[in-house]
Amino acid sequence: MKKLTTKQILKNNQAKTSPLNDNFILWLHNIRSMHNVGAAFRCADAFGVKELWLSGYTPVPPRPEITKTAIGAEEHVSWKKVTSITDGIGQLRQDGYRIVGLEQTSRSQLIQNFNPGNQPLCLVLGNEVSGIDESLLAVLDDTVEIPQFGMKHSLNVSVAAGIALYAFLEKSQISL
Repeated sequence: MKKLTTKQILKNNQAKTSPLNDNFILWLHNIRSMHNVGAAFRCADAFGVKELWLSGYTPVPPRPEITKTAIGAEEHVSWKKVTSITDGIGQLRQDGYRIVGLEQTSRSQLIQNFNPGNQPLCLVLGNEVSGIDESLLAVLDDTVEIPQFGMKHSLNVSVAAGIALYAFLEKSQISL
């Protein structure tokens, strides 16, 4: 067994197309940590999501703190600053997206049991402490949660983003 070089890994990655590329948006709302935003850019890049949306007081590039964690992924991932939640939701609905929050609610499904269907999907993640704002929660189509078994009932938002993106990649049911 021999480790692949960075050039070999890049060549392998460029030969593949992510099933999340054309129909998956990751939306971060009111994320306070620039390190979490940078890590979300890396996850978005790794899983090949179509676009990353940033809203509320979520910091946006260029910021050295984002770049430090993103290690340049913010230059390769399409992203936009959403200034109006209402307009963002309207655009997603117009484009046929199903809007799903990663949040523990009275109606959330375990992520492994959720069936996204063939509709384009937007996954919304909220603040590190308070989660998704009530006003945004009210307009979601669904909520999903990651199963947890320990004493703490939450995960770091960038860790949760990576787990959720992997779960949705698996649900795409393609062979990579």
